[in-house]
This record gives sequence, C-alpha cells and structure tokens, in this order.
Amino acid sequence: MEERQAVGRMKELVEQLNEAARIYYQGQDEIMSNYEYDKLYDELERLEKETGIVMSASPTVHVGYETISELPKEAHIAPMLSLDKTKEVEELTAFLGDREGLLSLKLDGLSIILTYEGGRLTKALTRGNGEVGEIITNNARTFVNLPGRISYGGTLVIRGEALIRYSDFEQLNSQTAEISEKYKNPRNLCSGSVRQLNNEITARRRVHFYVYNIISTGDDAPSFVTKKEALDWLSGLGFDAVPHKKVTGAALPSAVQQFSEEVASCDLPSDGLVLTFDDINYSASLGRTAKFPRDSLAFKWQDELADTTLREIEWSASRTGLINPVAVFDPVELEGTTVSRASVHNISILRELQLGIGDTVSVYKANMIIPQIYENKTKSGNCPIPEKCPVCGRETAIVDENGSVVLMCKNPDCYAKKIKSLSHFVSRDAMNIDGLSEATLEKLVNMKLLHSLTDLFSLAEHREELVEMEGFGEKSFQNLINAIEAAKDVPLERVLYSLGIKGIGLNMAKLIARTYPSALSEMDRLTVEDLCGIDGIGEVLARSFTEFFADHANRLMVKELENILRIRYPDAVSGLQPLEGKTFVITGSLSHFANRNECRERIEALGGKVSGSVSPRTDYLVNNDIHSGSAKNKKAKELNIPILTEEELLVLLSGEG
Repeated sequence: MEERQAVGRMKELVEQLNEAARIYYQGQDEIMSNYEYDKLYDELERLEKETGIVMSASPTVHVGYETISELPKEAHIAPMLSLDKTKEVEELTAFLGDREGLLSLKLDGLSIILTYEGGRLTKALTRGNGEVGEIITNNARTFVNLPGRISYGGTLVIRGEALIRYSDFEQLNSQTAEISEKYKNPRNLCSGSVRQLNNEITARRRVHFYVYNIISTGDDAPSFVTKKEALDWLSGLGFDAVPHKKVTGAALPSAVQQFSEEVASCDLPSDGLVLTFDDINYSASLGRTAKFPRDSLAFKWQDELADTTLREIEWSASRTGLINPVAVFDPVELEGTTVSRASVHNISILRELQLGIGDTVSVYKANMIIPQIYENKTKSGNCPIPEKCPVCGRETAIVDENGSVVLMCKNPDCYAKKIKSLSHFVSRDAMNIDGLSEATLEKLVNMKLLHSLTDLFSLAEHREELVEMEGFGEKSFQNLINAIEAAKDVPLERVLYSLGIKGIGLNMAKLIARTYPSALSEMDRLTVEDLCGIDGIGEVLARSFTEFFADHANRLMVKELENILRIRYPDAVSGLQPLEGKTFVITGSLSHFANRNECRERIEALGGKVSGSVSPRTDYLVNNDIHSGSAKNKKAKELNIPILTEEELLVLLSGEG
C-alpha cells in the first residue's frame, strides 16, 4: 500500500474507531462488535508502525472520550490509563518472565474510583476521558455489595469495576415485554445506570462493585509488599475483590486455561484477563507510556467459533428510521446457549462480508453475549437489498451516513420516521422534555395520541389514558405535563434545532438564530444567499434549510409551534463580535457556570468557538486548576496558549479583558 493510500486508510480507521468508542463509553448501543473493533485497531496500529505516522486523534494515543451528562466533573489525581493487550498466552508468559504475577478477570463494566475518609464513602468518580471523570457518589452508595462504612478510618482511594451481573441483567430484561426495548448487554446497562441523575434508578439496577487495586492510602495504613496482600486487606474491610490468582511463568498457561473454563459459568461479565506484576515497588518502577502502564497486560479471550448456514436476511426497521439487516442461520451452540440470529448492522458490513443465502458462515458471541458473524467462507454475495420498507411498504433508499452505507425509508410519514422525529424533538439539546423516552413515545403513537410534533403540547387533555398506561401513573403524568410546560420557554436556536432539518445541528442553528432572529414563521423568507453569508454555512446546508421552510406542511407546523411556544429571540449580530475568531477549550470542574454547555453558550454568544481538544489553533484553555498536570494543561503550556481561570474568563466575557 502506497503511503498516501495508507494515510487515507488510517484516517478512515481513526474516524470509525473513535465513533465506536464514543458510543461505547457513553453506554449507547454499539455500532460494531468487540472483534470488529480489535481488528480495525490492530490494522491502524500496524499502519502507524509501517508509516511512522500517527494521527492526532488516533485511539492508539488517546484514552477515552469526554463525558456528556450533567453530572459534576472532577480531574483524577492520576490518569486512568487503559491496558495494552494480547490474545497469545506466550506473550503473557514472556511479559511475566521469572517474576511473580497476579492474574485476574478483566471485568466488563465501568471503571470507578472510590474515596473513603473517616471510614465512609465520600466520593465516587467515573473514568470519563481518563483525566476527568463524573462524580457519581450518590449512585455509588446504592451499589449492592459496597460497604457503607469500613473499619479503616484514614483516607483510602481505590479503583475497581462497577458492573451488573448476568443473573440481574436477565431478570431486568425478563420484566420488559418488547424485544425492541430490552437492554443489549450488561455493560451498556451498567454505564447508563451509574450515571443516572436519580439514584433510585441506579438502586433498581442492582449494580455491584469489584475492587482491583489501591491508588493511595493515609499514612496510618498498613504497608504492603505485594498487590495480593493489598487485595486481601481490602477484602477484610468488606470489599469484593476481582477474582484473581497468584501465578508464576510456569503456572501461567494452566491458570489461563482454568479461568477460561470457569468464565462460561461465571455470573460476572468478563472480556478477558489482566496480568500484573505482584511486587508493588517493581510495578511502580516501570512507569508508563503515554497510553499504557508498563506493569500490566490485558489478555483477550479467543472467541468460540461455530460454522453454520445462512438461511435468510431479515430487514428490521428501527425507531431511528434505519432499516437494519439481521442474519438468520441454522441454530448452533455457542458459550452454552443456542443462537440462530446476529445483527449485521448495515449494508457496508453486509457487502464487506459478501453475504448470500446458503453461505457457510462462522459465528461467535462477542464478550460471550452478543452473536456476531466472524467470517463468510463462501461469499456468494447474493443478498438483495429490499426496495420496499418492511414497515410502510414504500420505497427505500441506500444512503451514506457518516461513512457507512445504510438503508432508509423514503416515506416521510413512515412510522419509524415519526418516532425518530419525535425523539429528536424532545431530546436534551432540543426541547428538553424529560419523561419521553423512545419507548414511551412509541406507546403514545400506538395509542393514537401523537400524530405530529405539536400534539405533544396537548397531552394534558389525555390524562385518563396516560395514567392507565403501563409504566406510567399519576405522578409520572404530572411530571411530564410540568416538563412540557417548562419546555415552552425556549430560545430560538433550540427550536430550529428541534425541527430536525437535515444537516442543521445545534451550532448551525445558533448561527442562524443570531444572524436572523426573526419569527419562526418568517424563516421561509431567508434565501440560500442569505444563509451562505453566515460564516460556516455552505450551499448544501443553506438549501436544506430553505427547502424545509418551503414545504407547505412544515410551514403550517412551525406556525402552530409559534403559537404554542414562548420563544426567546437573541439580539441580531451585527459587525465583528468581541470573541470573533477566538477558539476556546474548556476543561476541569466549573463553579460559576452550571455546566460546560452554559459556559460554551456564553462564549459562542460573543462570536467565539469551543473545541474539545487543545491544538495550535486554540487561543485559550479554560481551567480553574492552572497548575494541573493534565494533558490539556501540558499541551497548552507547550504551545504557549494562555490558561484562564473562570474569573479571568468572566472578565473577558464582560468585555473588560
């Protein structure tokens, strides 16, 4: 492969892997399996070694992603790094050499840092992006097996894994009647559970915590020579330790085999093993790379494969409007259960596997849970793409969506499209109406209570039907009506974003609202030329916007919304704004702003831009801890970029700086 082709391929891989990781760490449904992710990651790593080129956003040098909830944020006292990995026992043995090690299950949940002071839990912090996590202390206090008080009264900071056991996961799913509403796997459910704003929900999910190492202790704590001694001490304090064994190089292969046999019947989700040197001082002396600690190595399970025959491709219309392919094959036994179906995700993967009816395919269970196709051995490629939507029977279209080829229904009134439109309209950055999950919206549509966006504001008229709806009640009804009423007070940019105009994200909506703060019903007067005059908006987006408002049905709908909502209009932008052309990065916890979104809005209101990472194009880094050793602070100092505290930022925003 020529260098230019290699760089192009690396860019594709970086984009795909970062998107998959972003969705994974936010607890949403995965867009690719673990096997697919590892395969692409290994390809990227190989290309980087061959070319000597590493993209700045490459997952091989970046750890995690920024979190997105409204939970408070805090910097970790030390970076929470990921682990280098292997699938070969020989590599584990070579890594350990003639030293003693600790081999433990690599639990598949969410990494959590806990701080105990005076014998009580005072703080719980998620991994977040590896440098800054979310504070989930109230939720952690509901973890099923976490001691509420310990006998050690000094400061104790430990790291472990929050997870939902398979038995609890299956019980939660058994309480959900609709297959489409069932949780996909324990990790995704756990990720969403520990980050709830209401810890009553966390308690219902039966989250457990398993400790795997000590980060720091007070001066009065016992001194340990080995990590095994430290885990034994923590067990004595009431913590459940991750299942582990002390090993030597000679004993390592049999220990790996024993774990692999036990994991099939283990109640704890696991995607492999972790080997670390048992000697604490030796481990500390090894240091770390930019991404990995040098004292530990992860071992990924070799997936159990089974060959079978593909009998059918079902096309399942989702609530998002996509029509997803599902492979149906002759039943096979995998990891102790019978499977006969596997998601193929999209047309890109269908074509890459060259699937055809009658093909011989190898299947496996990702993380021993989710059936996936490993490879197609015959590759006939004869699967037709349906021309009709399985929901409404109207024409379909093959489209490119963020680099993946997908199938969508062209019918704007399709049931799946209706759910997607409603879900977007009520989302946090749009109208922000709490209490209307996609599952609830689907029920309301099925009950004929929702036909259009404006019907949401008439739900108060259907009290009797709503309080009798499964999963609802008088309290839920009143909370929903209160949320709908509160949502009527809304800025123009969020109304524009809520309409779901193709290509118009929240930032674009802000630019349009601030440049042309006219009544919603007068937006149809804007021309392509008007919109192209706004910095950052090109002809494609401009045409998308004008075509939306040129549609008669859309104009009637926005007129209705205008009569219902109490829209706040910004002052028109004229001339050069104070922060025009300036780029900011916000990191760390905030005290003068409710959250980073509020801080971002204040900056953008004055013409500035907010980015997620520090680069030569960054003008200011906002961080209250200007002496922090975080990667963003270090990068800013290397590039001579000013680091502002919130107080200094407020002065700049006031125009006095």
